[in-house]
Amino acid sequence: MAFDFDLFVIGAGSGGVRAARIAASHGASVAIAEEYRIGGTCVIRGCVPKKLMVYASRFSDAFEDAAAFGWRFIGEEDRPPSRTPAQPPILEEQDRAAARGGGRRADAPIPVTFHWPTLREKLRAEVSRLSSLYRANLERHGVEIFDTRAEFAGPHEIFLVAEERTVTAEKILIATGAAPWVPHNVPGAAHAITSNEAFELNNLPRSIAIVGGGYIAVEFASIFNGLGVETHLLYRGAPILRGFDMELREKLSQALSARGVNIHTHAEVDRIERCDGQKVVHTRKGEELRVDEVMYATGREPYTFDLHLEKAGVEVAPNGAVKVDAFNRTSAPHIFAVGDVTDTPVQLTPVAIREGHAFADREFGGLEVPPLNIEGVPTAVFTTPEMATCGLTEGQAREKHGDIEVYRTEFRPMMHTISGRQEKMFMKLLVHPETRKLLGAHLIGEAAGEMIQLLAALITAGATKEQLDATIAVHPTAAEELVTMRTPS
Repeated sequence: MAFDFDLFVIGAGSGGVRAARIAASHGASVAIAEEYRIGGTCVIRGCVPKKLMVYASRFSDAFEDAAAFGWRFIGEEDRPPSRTPAQPPILEEQDRAAARGGGRRADAPIPVTFHWPTLREKLRAEVSRLSSLYRANLERHGVEIFDTRAEFAGPHEIFLVAEERTVTAEKILIATGAAPWVPHNVPGAAHAITSNEAFELNNLPRSIAIVGGGYIAVEFASIFNGLGVETHLLYRGAPILRGFDMELREKLSQALSARGVNIHTHAEVDRIERCDGQKVVHTRKGEELRVDEVMYATGREPYTFDLHLEKAGVEVAPNGAVKVDAFNRTSAPHIFAVGDVTDTPVQLTPVAIREGHAFADREFGGLEVPPLNIEGVPTAVFTTPEMATCGLTEGQAREKHGDIEVYRTEFRPMMHTISGRQEKMFMKLLVHPETRKLLGAHLIGEAAGEMIQLLAALITAGATKEQLDATIAVHPTAAEELVTMRTPS
């Protein structure tokens, strides 16, 4: 049978774009379909714009700390105005105090304002630039792009909705990602926004309630708090960030609370109502919270809606995720899936990219690529302070290996000896007592995400604690503590 394409990719996110480009570089005829914008969740409404918002939210700290180090705005008096964190300056409607409560000097911050429309337009421009680069890269590799929704019409047939025609492909890759999940059984949940809409708000709210306790919820709580918004985080469990190391969960919760994030645990939402231009959140334990905006960040669901996978014989899990094996094969031998649309336990952009690349190399490059090892995948939670982790949690390590050695340190970074912040850095290493191999690393503090990448390389390579200790420290840095911890706690 003659096919229109060797490979058809449904979804132009990080995993789909990488797979399409690599397959084309191996000489395959490739097409890709995207119903929204090329780049997917990470580029358009996830990692990239979110990290830029994180940067914006941290400038309030920079202004405060600069004043402590002697910097002044021209025309300012010799010392910053005395003000407690609970008394923000009165600003125009579009502006918000860059300062947040908690974890700072009593005489800070210096009076600055934040203009949301400026940041929003910058985010739009950067997202558009990156999306254009993704498109240009695909075109440069000869990938045919269809700006339309694509659905299965048969095992090898794909229906292009906007063009009202069907094309065929020998192999098909599903890379449609996932979408924010909002519960349908909570009255008024439709009044809430999700992370998708958070980047496009017309006005920055004065107050917000974020429902959820995962990394997306926690990151946006930190972002809005940093931009001067009264922020509430409602989590049905305790503590936040289920699945991470328990000690890190507790310490990050304390750090966020010190910065002014109001964390409500065991707070399951009963209903949401509109009232006088605001939204009122009612919890099942009787709490009532009145805010300008409500955001749901209670997880994401695989985007398999109306793909008509049954027409291709593709099996899905109860939650709608595409079932795949270690080589990303579905139940249909010629159909594959990568990224968040699958039942993978690790939903991260780099994982989707690695899966897409490996798929293309195996199927079109004739290369023997082993299955992806997800046990040592590093990750970071871009709150302020930042949290990063790699390898086993302490609980997992004890369950798997029994007795382990735990090295931990907590200290005040050098910068804060002058800035006056009480915020501390925390580091924790887990070591096998017999093999001496590093089992896990867990960090909280500035540049934790940068440091964990290098620690992940050591853990992946099977490095030992003694090899880490043999490394000469870079002084003065926070990272030097990683190679100077000698006594297990």
